Amino acid sequence: MSNAVPLNPGMEPYPGYRLRQVLGRGGFAEVWEAETPTGGTVALKFMPCNDGLAAAKEIRSIEAVRKLDHPNLCRIERVWAHLGYIVIAMELADGSLLDLLEAYISEFHTPIVGEQVCLYLSQAAAGIDFMNSRVHILDGRRVSFQHCDIKASNLLLFGDTVKLADFGLASPTTSALKFHRRAGTLNYTPPEVFQGRLSDWTDQYSLAVTYCELRAGRLPFNDTPATFVKGFVRMAPDLSMLPEAERPIVLRALNPTPQDRWPSCKDFIARLSKVVVG
Repeated sequence: MSNAVPLNPGMEPYPGYRLRQVLGRGGFAEVWEAETPTGGTVALKFMPCNDGLAAAKEIRSIEAVRKLDHPNLCRIERVWAHLGYIVIAMELADGSLLDLLEAYISEFHTPIVGEQVCLYLSQAAAGIDFMNSRVHILDGRRVSFQHCDIKASNLLLFGDTVKLADFGLASPTTSALKFHRRAGTLNYTPPEVFQGRLSDWTDQYSLAVTYCELRAGRLPFNDTPATFVKGFVRMAPDLSMLPEAERPIVLRALNPTPQDRWPSCKDFIARLSKVVVG
């Protein structure tokens, strides 16, 4: 269990950063609104971490991605370890696409309309493809990054702009396939990660699962194990909740063979948009 200190309004987890109010709590993190030393506001994400080695690895991942500049990547001000937490200071969002989905279901009793899903995920795709492009320099090497945890709660809204957030699992890659630890949110995890590998198309698979969730209000699988099980093989996705014309497009993005998915996330969402918008 975590030895992290309980958080309360008025605390300063970093000099000049004063906690105002909690914005959300999940199974692995708390997000707070905080005042900055200059009088502005930021979001502070607190992730309990007792393992110094794991914390150092996660901070390195976030610091590497923090240097990337793209309008659909959430801006990170700083990252540090304090009081048993990894703390990430980032720009304050209006909410996430998961929040929007829950608001739609609560108010309209329906998932988000298809045109809006495509509009938002086209922006997410732009950010993902930028990360996935092997043009970034890290330690003198040209690398791409897989985010490794694409899901609705990690796609943040700033007005009508969507930005990727939560880069703690981001992994640099120099080849189309590589061995990799089993990590991520299991409901969105592609087959290769269950097999201990990462591919250039890992994030696309998770984006396709996210599309199903936002478009239809449920995930395409109901057989996901509670923990990573070596050798686990997913059943074929159930896409019956989607309009028939969309199913083959999403099915390709969910192909168990990474190389048989769409060339990019942009290609995937653009093809969906043609069908959805008409």
